[in-house]
Amino acid sequence: MDSKYMKRAIELALKGKGYTNPNPLVGAVIVKDGRIIGEGYHQYYGGAHAEVNAINSAFENVKGATIYVTLEPCSHFGKTPPCAQLLIDMKIKKVIIGMMDPNPIVAGNGIKLLRDHGIEVTVGVLEQEVKKMNEVFIKYITTKLPFCILKTAMTLDGKIATSIGDSKWITNKKSREYVHEIRHQVSGIMVGIGTVLQDNPSLTTRLKDKEGVDPIRIIVDTIGRIPLESKVLSLNSKAKTIIATTKKADKNKLKLIKEKGAQIIITPLKNNKVDLKYLIQKLGEMDIDSILIEGGSTLNYSILNEGCVDKAITFIAPKIIGGGNAKTPVGGIGIEHIKNAIELENIKVIMFEQDIMIEGYLRKEE
Repeated sequence: MDSKYMKRAIELALKGKGYTNPNPLVGAVIVKDGRIIGEGYHQYYGGAHAEVNAINSAFENVKGATIYVTLEPCSHFGKTPPCAQLLIDMKIKKVIIGMMDPNPIVAGNGIKLLRDHGIEVTVGVLEQEVKKMNEVFIKYITTKLPFCILKTAMTLDGKIATSIGDSKWITNKKSREYVHEIRHQVSGIMVGIGTVLQDNPSLTTRLKDKEGVDPIRIIVDTIGRIPLESKVLSLNSKAKTIIATTKKADKNKLKLIKEKGAQIIITPLKNNKVDLKYLIQKLGEMDIDSILIEGGSTLNYSILNEGCVDKAITFIAPKIIGGGNAKTPVGGIGIEHIKNAIELENIKVIMFEQDIMIEGYLRKEE
């Protein structure tokens, strides 16, 4: 029964995808006499927490009921009052929790508060599923660094474009729709200036069944080459555009970019380019908890080489284009020895019609 109701709480939590960043995804189910009498989830950043919404939806008194909640109820005043105290006040009898809150401000304090008031607490029901769901939050709240996802798409022979640079479209429509779902869920999307010059992308979210949330657009542009007429500088979007550059960029050009409404981040030079580690840290300080990297081969290699990537998603289309000069997903100088190759673990494979998607997490050295 605990697993059944926690699964429902997870289903509810997932409805908040794309709307709660940098807060976690949280769902709650209230059960009394073997019946669900209330449900809720954290719907958007700054809004009521899952427990509050579940209690408000209850069609009978919650006194003596059991609440299933994916994340430990908070014990501090943030944008909303503490949920642990609310459960005490409402005389909830039992609290079943998916995972302890990794936020150092909470981290067991909510559980302690509940137990100190005589409430029975169980922790760890479907914990791995809840952790997977909140992998972005866990990374961000414990490190203040964004969770970075490297997305690439290539042909069967490992090419991201033909020898003349044609890349539309390698993958099919289903694959591209899934990528827009990811864009909807992350806070930022990052590309290099080469991608802007080659493709002039919008970097927006386009979903077929609902209005998506645009990620903040982050353009890595060491010397300020971005054309002022680029789509990313003239979009009607609630999300801003950030140009990450260096002192090598022309100050007058940067002034014109600012006048277009974009924000400028000037990083130190590293290997004569934007310092990506510095940039990722600055973006974390701006409450950007997750970044989808859709760069070309140069940016992809650089950000992998800096150790900034947490997860990689690769789409493989059953097409062959060949060409010794056709680019591959990861360029740069590369890795000399196979034993030093970057490895993925916890692999998942999904088919999108004829396309294959491989998802994995970068293995971190112990």
